[in-house]
Amino acid sequence: MSEIAGRHVLVTGGASGIGRLMARQLAARGARVTVWDINRDALDRVVAELGGEARGIACDVSDREQVYARAAESIAAAGPVDILINNAGIVSGADFLELPDAKIEATFDINVLALFWTCKAFLPAMIARNRGHVVTIASASGLIGVARLADYSASKWAAVGFDESLRAELRRTAPGVITTVVCPFYIDTGMFRGVKSRFPFLLPILKEDDAATRIVGAIATNRRRLMMPWLCHFVPLLRVLPVRLFDWAADFLGVNASMKDFVGRAEHPDGPGR
Repeated sequence: MSEIAGRHVLVTGGASGIGRLMARQLAARGARVTVWDINRDALDRVVAELGGEARGIACDVSDREQVYARAAESIAAAGPVDILINNAGIVSGADFLELPDAKIEATFDINVLALFWTCKAFLPAMIARNRGHVVTIASASGLIGVARLADYSASKWAAVGFDESLRAELRRTAPGVITTVVCPFYIDTGMFRGVKSRFPFLLPILKEDDAATRIVGAIATNRRRLMMPWLCHFVPLLRVLPVRLFDWAADFLGVNASMKDFVGRAEHPDGPGR
């Protein structure tokens, strides 16, 4: 079990959506929560909600030097981070050839490279103590490529691979440091507003409160992988099929039509929601 009460937990992209809900639940369990976000107004609101020892620090996780500077500031204010939740992410939601180059780069800067910068900042102290927890919020799109999500799916495949490689290293160098990767289907936070599921009883659009509860539960129980809903566990098994059958199964389940009516959430003036 990962102790939460009294631990320093840092949540990136924690001022809205699933990040905000996880921060609230962790604070309710007695954690000392630090929230990073690029949206300063939302950051102030969530810190006021959390109360207690909560701290909010404005940080653009796509900026490596800013991550390192804010990490030093976070540690100085609240001590070493015990649980790091890499939650910040963005989605474009467009056909591949409609994706501006800058959008593609931003997706990888935030969804992938930020994982490296935050872990480089906080992992050494965890390894030195042989205690800590790194949580990577990936996606079911990191298990199967999805039409109109070329950049997002690729970034989440990278996130899944990052967690797996990190887990393999830590088993040898610091077995007391746990990693958890989370691969959810769409969550109704607004980030994926407009998406649809062909078979909601098999692939429901996840309720954000329930998803946050399950993620916090996975952290508390040191669960190495959390897939939501249960059907996501079977996606890797589909890869034994010939490609034509694999594609047919994805189309039958409605995976590649799920983004057809995607709208998403409006961007904040400071930049993409993170």
